[in-house]
Amino acid sequence: MRIPSLRTLLVFLGGAAASLAFLTVTRPSDVTAARYEDLSLFTSVMNLVRRNYVEEVDETNLIRGAVRGMLAELDPHSTYMDPDSHKEMQIDTKGEFNGLGIEISKRRDGYIEVVSPIDGTPASRAGVRARDQIVAICPTEKPADWTEDCKGTKNMSLFDAVKLMRGKRGTAITIRIFREGFERPQPYTIMRDVVKVASVEGKALEPGYGYIRLRSFQERTARDLEKTLKTVRKQAGGTLRGLVLDLRDNPGGLLDQAVRVADLWVPDGVIVQTKGRVESQQQDFRAQLDGTEQEYPLVVLVNAGSASASEIVAGALQDQGRALLVGTQTFGKGSVQTVFPLEDGSGLRLTTALYYTPSGRSIQEVGITPEIVLENPPPPPLHAAAEPKDGETARPMRERDLDKHFSHGAAEPGSADSAPMDTPKRDADDDAGEEDEAVSQTPLPPSEDVQLARAIEVLKGWASFEHMKKARLPATPVASLPAATSEPKP
Repeated sequence: MRIPSLRTLLVFLGGAAASLAFLTVTRPSDVTAARYEDLSLFTSVMNLVRRNYVEEVDETNLIRGAVRGMLAELDPHSTYMDPDSHKEMQIDTKGEFNGLGIEISKRRDGYIEVVSPIDGTPASRAGVRARDQIVAICPTEKPADWTEDCKGTKNMSLFDAVKLMRGKRGTAITIRIFREGFERPQPYTIMRDVVKVASVEGKALEPGYGYIRLRSFQERTARDLEKTLKTVRKQAGGTLRGLVLDLRDNPGGLLDQAVRVADLWVPDGVIVQTKGRVESQQQDFRAQLDGTEQEYPLVVLVNAGSASASEIVAGALQDQGRALLVGTQTFGKGSVQTVFPLEDGSGLRLTTALYYTPSGRSIQEVGITPEIVLENPPPPPLHAAAEPKDGETARPMRERDLDKHFSHGAAEPGSADSAPMDTPKRDADDDAGEEDEAVSQTPLPPSEDVQLARAIEVLKGWASFEHMKKARLPATPVASLPAATSEPKP
C-alpha cells in the first residue's frame, strides 16, 4: 500500500472519455442486469466508432481512454497508468533512472520550469540552473508523428516532457532554455547518464544544530535518513541540541516510509490511522521504541507543497507533541492510494482509504496549520504572463482546488456523506496532471529563507529554555520544620 508520489517529474493524465455507470439498486439480480446493460451500451458505442468514424481508430487507445474516463468520475487521485506511466512510477519510487537529472514543474503560463538540477548529474554539469524555462525539446530520435526537429513545451504535459528527456545512457538530447538575461532561448545539448535521486540531504548548520531535507518518500528514504542523521550529528560536534526537518515542497511517496520516518522521533503511540471499506485498509500504524532518536528540540518546515506522506509525518510529530511546525498551511491530501498492477504492464492507482493523524483528525482538504505561520517571499516571475491579473492573488494550488476531491466533512469519522466534491480547478491548465497539485518552488538562498531562519531561532530559544530548566537548583528551606511525633494532641 502506498501513497502516490506527486513529484514534479511524473504526470498521470485523466482522459475525459466514455465511462461505465453502475446503478445502485437493492436486488442482486437487478444489479447484474444493469451492469450487463451498461457493458452492452459500451460495446455498442465501440462498434459504432469502429465502423463509422471518419478515420481508422486505435481500439487500444479507445479502451484506455474509456478506463481513464471511468476513473475520472471518482476522485483526482484515482487514475489509470498505461505501461509507460506505470513504469515511470516504479522508477520514481526507486530513485534511479537514465536521464538528465532535473526536477521540473509546470508553470501557470504553460511552460515547463526547472525546479532544480540534481547535483552531479548531466544537467548540472551542462550549466542548467533552477528557474530556467525549458521552452522546447529536440530529441535525437524524433517520435514518428513529429514533423519538426523541436517541439515547444507550452502545451506539453510533464509526463510527455519527462518521457522525451529520459533515454538510454550515452545518448544526447538538446533542450532550448530561456532564463533571465537571455535575449532568446539558448540550446543545451546534454548527454544522458544514470541519475540517482537522493531523497534525503542534510548538513550541520552550526555546532549543535542540524538540518535535514526530505525531497520525497522513496524505497530507501528511512534508511538513508538514519545514515544522514549520523553524519549531521558528527558534523554538529557529536551531539544535537536541535534539528530542522524540512518537508517543504515534498509531494509525498510511500506510506511505509512515512511511518518509518515519523517513528524515528515518536517513541510510542499511533503515527497514523487508515480507514477504508475493505478490512485490510483499517489499520493503526504505531511507533516502536527501538531506534528512536534522542530527545532534542525538533522544528518541521512545511508549506503548500507539503503533501500526502509529508503531511502524515508532520501530523504525527505535531499531534504527539514531538515537534513544532513552522511555515504555511499544507496541501491537504488525506487519502491513501493502492497501486494494482495489471496484466499488460499497466497499473490502476485507486483511492482505497482515508488517513487520520494520531488525534483522529482528518487533514483532507484543510491541511495542517503550523504553530508558527510564516510566508517566505515569493521569487520574482521571469515573464509578465506569470504575474497575477488585477483582482487576483497568486497562491499555490491545494487539494481543495482539485475537481471531485473529497470534502473535509466527508472524511470526518462517522460521516455518511462520502461523495467527492465537484469543484472546478482554479488556475490550472486543461492538460495539467496530478503533479500540478503540489508544484515545487525554487529553493531560496539561505540568506533569504526567512522560514529556515525562524526555525533556527526557535531551536536556540527552545534549547536555552530546556538548559535553564535543567540548571535550576531546588530552593533551600530557610528553617527546618519540627519533626512530626506520634504523641496524642492535648
